[in-house]
Amino acid sequence: MIPLIQRYDFFGFLKLALDVIITKILFPSARIVRHPFYIRGRSFIKIGINFTAGVGLRLDAFPDNQQNCIKIGNNVQVNDYVHISAVESLNIGDNVLIASRVFITDHNHGLYGGLLEHSDPNLPPAKRKLSSSPVYIGDNVWIGEGAGVLPGVRVGKGSVIGCGAVVIRDIPEYCLAVGNPARVVKKYNFQTEKWEKT
Repeated sequence: MIPLIQRYDFFGFLKLALDVIITKILFPSARIVRHPFYIRGRSFIKIGINFTAGVGLRLDAFPDNQQNCIKIGNNVQVNDYVHISAVESLNIGDNVLIASRVFITDHNHGLYGGLLEHSDPNLPPAKRKLSSSPVYIGDNVWIGEGAGVLPGVRVGKGSVIGCGAVVIRDIPEYCLAVGNPARVVKKYNFQTEKWEKT
């Protein structure tokens, strides 16, 4: 194994050391949260042990009540420029891996479908009523680069969300989903121990 000092140049190693120190002060149970990061509503966010975050992490929690609206499990790793935002309920299970530039949210500015009232497009988006629906991401999920997970979605444990996928509906357990909107293209077969086309 290559020694840590050899994997980084001198200044990279110093930055890593500083990030570790800041992490242990601000997030004692985390592995490392790289600087810069932005966290709004920290008192409404619960993060499990061994959390790892790349640079540019953004967590926004602004619920209507006093309960945790973002819950992140143990051994979760998020890479650079991940944005997670919630007003109601957004749960991420254990051992989840999230690639860079992923957006996960439980809410939307306005209402655009269903039987409920619809938002007036002449009203500025920032002034439209927030709508929300819980998001759940199961254990051992891997979310690929540039993906989006939108309100009301449940991603089953062991599933993979491909790069650039936009998840607008539930993804069952042990499935591989790709595209915009995301659709299941493979499911893991525990008897053959292979990912098989659906």
